[in-house]
Amino acid sequence: MTKLLALWSGDLDLNEAFWTWTVTMGLLVNIATSILFLVLILQEQPLAGVLIGYGLSVPYNIVAIVGVWRSAARYSGPSLHVDLARLASVLLMAALTLT
Repeated sequence: MTKLLALWSGDLDLNEAFWTWTVTMGLLVNIATSILFLVLILQEQPLAGVLIGYGLSVPYNIVAIVGVWRSAARYSGPSLHVDLARLASVLLMAALTLT
């Protein structure tokens, strides 16, 4: 939980915020919630499926985007890395949320 709070506040370095929390954990969270969504739909529990599928993944995706955005603001490296990390995190999280 401490790392998620550090992510949210932008206290992680950009590399960790993007690669660990947005790409790796983002994929794991979204794959897991998608599987749970499908299982619940197949068990004819659509409301539970939607609540699990989107109620867990969307908040995580928002935290990941905000975390990368804030970490990028503190990044002292090339501005191209800042722009690419921000753009990629928004596109990845949007794609994972909509699929």
